[in-house]
Amino acid sequence: DVQLQASGGGLVQTGGSLRLSCVVSGIRFDEYAIGWFRQPPGKGREGVAFRSSAEESGKYAESVKGRFTISTDIAKSTVFLQLRSLKPEDTAIYYCAAVKSPFVVRGDILYEYWGQGTLVTVSS
Repeated sequence: DVQLQASGGGLVQTGGSLRLSCVVSGIRFDEYAIGWFRQPPGKGREGVAFRSSAEESGKYAESVKGRFTISTDIAKSTVFLQLRSLKPEDTAIYYCAAVKSPFVVRGDILYEYWGQGTLVTVSS
């Protein structure tokens, strides 16, 4: 049974930082690509950070490049998303997701498994 459990969201001021965690069970990290997505209030879902099953360096949306970092602790079965220099437009529900693929996968419709989401609110 595959499960993803996202946590770490909260309220932070502009310029602040948060670290989101996604604890994964039921899959092998060397077989699955992981993505972090977000859905701002009243808007559609967008991908922000991705890793391949080969654990290459992460790929990022232009809107977060240089500010967000995806990383993995395989021993803890956890994928992290470090958020820095946060802006009000980063306010969203953040989701982690997994798909069986050796490659980076950017399209949300391709992902098989989703966590429940964690809310990040950035105040101005």
